[in-house]
Amino acid sequence: MSRRGYVPEDEKQFIGKQLELLQKAADEVQFLLDRGYDVKSVTTFVGNHYLFSERQRLALARSVSAKEYIQKRVNKELLQTERGYLPETVCIDGFNTVITLEVALSGSPIFYCRDGALRDLAGLRGTYRVIDKTQTAIELLLRQLELLHISEAVFYLDAPVSNSGRLSGLIRQCAKGYGISVQTQIIPDVDRVLEQMEGVISGDAIILNRCKSWLNVMPLIIGKMDHVWKIQL
Repeated sequence: MSRRGYVPEDEKQFIGKQLELLQKAADEVQFLLDRGYDVKSVTTFVGNHYLFSERQRLALARSVSAKEYIQKRVNKELLQTERGYLPETVCIDGFNTVITLEVALSGSPIFYCRDGALRDLAGLRGTYRVIDKTQTAIELLLRQLELLHISEAVFYLDAPVSNSGRLSGLIRQCAKGYGISVQTQIIPDVDRVLEQMEGVISGDAIILNRCKSWLNVMPLIIGKMDHVWKIQL
């Protein structure tokens, strides 16, 4: 059985005293980001002070954002605002979304971030393989979309990433059991396309900053799971 997004050092770096230090450091990162410093410089500076690992620094970078950006994302999030409607079609950041659900199902760290999104520490780096949790991850997402009465879902997958075709086929196969019209598109630059869209499902901070609107469905799905390793910084 594969465990997505986990390394053995997590058992030391994200519990107990180390977790307390990370939570303190997150407040310091927040303070500096709110004053205009860029996230790479800030996490390097704070990470050096606390002697954090690269993985701990990555957790800080993904968990904390400047309040300006947090408010911008919150204002565009359709499930929490009072707009009174959801789009008929959602545009899904395929690898980003599926991998986060795989990580949660694997019992690996899931970070409840300050903008409300849920993120993980799994890296893609151009390679991906379907694991024993992939089909369950896709089905959990489709089930949640059905509960939200979404009519159509388009999964956007990065063409340069290995096994994008295989994941595309699995998504279409899983979709046959649900009352949602599902399409998959394998394209060279998913981020650039999603940045122009409404009804986006992604945890990518830059996409969330630039897209027209988004749906934060991950807390709805992962909140129903058992044995999830939830971390809040």
